Amino acid sequence: MPSKLKFNSFGSGTVLKLEDVPDEVFANQIMGEGYAIDLNLGEIYAPVDGEVNMLFPTGHAIGFICDDGSEFIIHLGIDTVSLNGKGFETMVEIGEYVKQGQLISKMDLNFINEKGYSTISPIVFTTGQKIKLVAEGKHVNYGEFGLFKFV
Repeated sequence: MPSKLKFNSFGSGTVLKLEDVPDEVFANQIMGEGYAIDLNLGEIYAPVDGEVNMLFPTGHAIGFICDDGSEFIIHLGIDTVSLNGKGFETMVEIGEYVKQGQLISKMDLNFINEKGYSTISPIVFTTGQKIKLVAEGKHVNYGEFGLFKFV
């Protein structure tokens, strides 16, 4: 069943189809459907109200459970787990309830790029929601609505 929650953009940059993410797990939608943002600013914001239910110690991925029980993960960059936390500053903790628009993480995009990693960042709905991306190729700023629709 599609979520009735209204998500906004978690970051600023160009919206990509998940299939265009340079990582096989995301591109093949193994974890679920979603989309990605090729970030041009390093501040990451909560796209919806919810509880942080997963946080990698490296800061490269944050999972959430929403009020309606749906879950999603924001993965910051591609293969950035290899940086062992360098270039990331996490602003939330597991169990914390965050509000839409709250700053949840900072990424040092220059550092990450200098180390040879992509800052393309997917958001994946891990509880089976299906989406239709409507903002593919569009530059968005954090907080913008209307990037996708639940179907």
